[in-house]
Amino acid sequence: MHVQVVLNRKGGTLRTADLDMLTALIRDEFVMHGHHVEIDLVEGKEIGRAIEAAARRPDLDVLMVGGGDGTVSCAAAAVMGTGIALAILPAGTMNLYARTLQMPLDLPAAINALASGRPVDVDIATVNDRPFVHQFAVGMHARMVRTRERLDYASRIGKMWASTRAIAMTMQRLPLVRLDLEIDGKPEQIETPAVAVSNNMYGAGHLPFADNPRGGVLGVYICETTDRRAVMRLGWDVWRGRWRENPSLRVVTAEKVDLLFPGLVGDRRAVRDGELETLEPRSHIQIRPGKLKVLAPEEASYL
Repeated sequence: MHVQVVLNRKGGTLRTADLDMLTALIRDEFVMHGHHVEIDLVEGKEIGRAIEAAARRPDLDVLMVGGGDGTVSCAAAAVMGTGIALAILPAGTMNLYARTLQMPLDLPAAINALASGRPVDVDIATVNDRPFVHQFAVGMHARMVRTRERLDYASRIGKMWASTRAIAMTMQRLPLVRLDLEIDGKPEQIETPAVAVSNNMYGAGHLPFADNPRGGVLGVYICETTDRRAVMRLGWDVWRGRWRENPSLRVVTAEKVDLLFPGLVGDRRAVRDGELETLEPRSHIQIRPGKLKVLAPEEASYL
């Protein structure tokens, strides 16, 4: 296979990694498995252009990216529908989509798994035709990310501490989102501090990520309490994978979801794969079964 590797120098754990050693390991491992590999190290502001350029190459079989969730999401959007397989080097803070694909989180082990992996088709979701691999959310999540961006951090641990502080600050004044909701065409009106929609259902007993990237459904998660203590308990239960047991969370599966926001639209009020973006009057979300090609480890159970 012809493999293009794009590494974000400032992304996640790559900020502090020995990039010379890492690129040598990638090159050696992929060449040993019979692949042709090219490696580009780029600054964070250049990552989007580098990914777009690689996705336009007619000779490419695999685009491998290393960085945070934003880098992975950008690359998935670029290769969706091209026939190029996405390979993920888990170098972000939480690596939630890499966990869904059952990638080893240790970088040398992940490189070996990718070099010996095989292309498979998995699901991807879209909101107003913009792809996401993990989650689209409004309400508390968006406020938390906006708050975190005002805090300084320069490492993975620093980002986790900033996230903890941002959550605590968000809890001081919970948002309340009023919207019209349609789940597979069934309408209702709700008021909630938070709504999230995931690309396939989250699994139980672990961080919020899907166990099966080919499940063919959206997961819809609606917070049904405004009590601060109950919301804090819900967040803790979601984080440790016990959300099914929490009475404050309504969970359904769907193929299509529409979120209509009368009077709430605006910049930086929605989060798509961890990145803030403009909330539009109508967010049409749907699952796209098998529309993303990824490089999967040979031992992945979903194969």
